[in-house]
Amino acid sequence: MSPNHWIILPVVMPAMMAAVMAMAMRHDVVLQRVFSLAATVALIAISAGLFISTLDGTIHTYQLGDWVPPFGIVLVLDRLSAMMLLLTSLLAAGVILYVAGSGWDTRGWHFHALFAFQVMGVNGAFLTGDAFNLFVFFEILLIASYGLMIHAGGGIRLRAGLQYVVMNLAGSTLFLFAMGTLYAVTGTLNMADMALRVRELDPGDQALLRTGAMILLIVFGIKAAAFPLQFWLPGTYSNAPAPVAAFFAIMTKVGAYAILRMYSLVFSPESAAIGTFFLDLLLPAGLLTLFFGAIGVLGAKQLPRLASFSVLASMGTLLIALSIGTQTGLTAALFYLLHSTFAAAALFLVLDLVADSQGPTIRAPGGLVAALFFAAAIAVAGMPPLSGFVGKLLILDASRDAPQMALIWSMILGTSLLVIVGFAMRGSRYFWKPLDPGFANPENLDPDGNPVAAHPIRSLAITASFVPFALLVLLTIAAGPVTAVLSDTAAQLLEPDRYIEAVLGPQSGEH
Repeated sequence: MSPNHWIILPVVMPAMMAAVMAMAMRHDVVLQRVFSLAATVALIAISAGLFISTLDGTIHTYQLGDWVPPFGIVLVLDRLSAMMLLLTSLLAAGVILYVAGSGWDTRGWHFHALFAFQVMGVNGAFLTGDAFNLFVFFEILLIASYGLMIHAGGGIRLRAGLQYVVMNLAGSTLFLFAMGTLYAVTGTLNMADMALRVRELDPGDQALLRTGAMILLIVFGIKAAAFPLQFWLPGTYSNAPAPVAAFFAIMTKVGAYAILRMYSLVFSPESAAIGTFFLDLLLPAGLLTLFFGAIGVLGAKQLPRLASFSVLASMGTLLIALSIGTQTGLTAALFYLLHSTFAAAALFLVLDLVADSQGPTIRAPGGLVAALFFAAAIAVAGMPPLSGFVGKLLILDASRDAPQMALIWSMILGTSLLVIVGFAMRGSRYFWKPLDPGFANPENLDPDGNPVAAHPIRSLAITASFVPFALLVLLTIAAGPVTAVLSDTAAQLLEPDRYIEAVLGPQSGEH
């Protein structure tokens, strides 16, 4: 089969655009906007084409430098990675449009270049078939996110960015330790080849393998903000620029993707050396992450922190779905992953509109902004009629035969009530009562703590904020066909031999 050169474009194109914008367009923000948006639209078209090419179940590979795996770097496009590419490109388009409409890219330097580098890192993490290159792409997206995190500056943002940097540097260090341990045991870092060697591992090496896999799970837990490694997320997301926080909605999903990929392929429950040990860890981690996220939503006094804790709660729900381990459980997890990404992005963009509408003469933001906040709250809490309700129903249905069914149902339903109450409390405080400086966005306060003049809300920014809402509505309307596609994706994940054969060739079955 001839190589599919389109596979590498989601990595190469953002990298090239980032370099061009940083060097040739750094003084022309309008030109940066045009090229950034055009590249993102092209990325949507490419991702959609790649996604369609996987609908027949084919797993495509791209061997960089024509080096045969496991000796060379390989990119792998299956149903899951194609879905994540399309999700990233759609989210990026909405954020770029909002940034251009709101003027956020004029509050600091090199926003579009950094954003393109982050898209490159995210896409690379989804496509790579090599564990070490997963580390490389993690570092690319994290370095770019450091710059985006402190975009527009400010002491509060710098302190939150420092915490974010330190936590992720610790995670990167552990990642290298894990890679060294796993390479010492298996002699390879190609995921497909590693999966084969794990199956053939000597009993004496199994303890060291489990140690490396445990370290790796800690690293991915940091990226996914899973309990007890979640404490960095609220401060980081609540203090990041709102459009950046909206795109950060995909960042925690990179951690969830890595868990799903590695622990369904390399460390699958069918492996005698691993069993269900790591799958069993996901349920308590998910339950506690969901609980603390919901409690944080209930106790948050500022809307950005409320939104950050809601992201934490959604990650807990996603981990619970992943822990079920069945095809229906994975289908529910993938559906909720799509929903929660768009819902979090919509919420952060709306909160930026809320912040821009705050001022000393304004008792509450405008009616349209209030309506958008109400819709975002419905989406995040998982209430009908939006897709969050469908996602949670799928998770509850998938857990009916699980031994912990009662615990899962009570936690998901109970925390949903807490999230609804939290949003109702904070929403009423912002939209129904006079503006209190204690509840205002710190960026809209003067040194004495008094609200400054409100920023004018631009029509393009409001239009852009509708993008994630439109995607949520589309996901709700097409829930049936989408679920069917995701069910096929889950089935493919539960058949790791197909992935291994696509990467290493038919002869891999003889190992």
